[in-house]
Amino acid sequence: STMFLVGLSGGIASGKSTVVAVLRELGCAVIDADVIAREVVQPRLKAYQRIVRYFGTEILLENGEINREALGNIIFSHPEKRQLLNSITHPEIQKEMLKQILKYFVLGYRYVILDIPLLFENNRLTKFMKYTVLVYCDPPTQLSRLMKRNGLSQAEAEARVASQLPLDEKRKLASHVIDNSGDRESTRRQVLRLHARLEDSLDFLWARLAVGTVVAGLGGLVYLLLRHFIS
Repeated sequence: STMFLVGLSGGIASGKSTVVAVLRELGCAVIDADVIAREVVQPRLKAYQRIVRYFGTEILLENGEINREALGNIIFSHPEKRQLLNSITHPEIQKEMLKQILKYFVLGYRYVILDIPLLFENNRLTKFMKYTVLVYCDPPTQLSRLMKRNGLSQAEAEARVASQLPLDEKRKLASHVIDNSGDRESTRRQVLRLHARLEDSLDFLWARLAVGTVVAGLGGLVYLLLRHFIS
């Protein structure tokens, strides 16, 4: 294959959006699972209809769209309802992601980054990734950022963090780690190094050799044809 997949994840308030912004500046192909998750539950789509059927119209906003905060509050305290929601949305999200992957394949990208918040919690997806990247920050920094960003008490922030696999556990599972505990410039330098490493990946060595062989062969053929017609 001339293209591989890179799974990108983090934890709540670990700074994944900062890393994604730098990757986009570099021209990388990034597929955002969260954006797709919002798109597949738009009114009139299949997932939307099933969600309303199971969770009721009380989760809807006045304009008919799903109130993500209200739905999030329901599934946060009821794991079985979270599983039900996932069973509805995940197939639709994965189908859309596959469409976008194929688009980038056709466009000739070397690699595609799949931005998946729960990549390591849902380890079925990691087997499709050549590399996995974790955006990490130390637990005290994570808690402080979450409290400040969302206006939460310490207890509320701790409950949100506890609902995910700890970053220190995810760190053991990732092939690459970007430590976002420091300032933005430090994070940016790490992203630049990662991008350079992926661009120079040996996964492309055979593809480059194959393309070079084809080009050389075509060049030789053109040269022989020109000699034939000139003579």
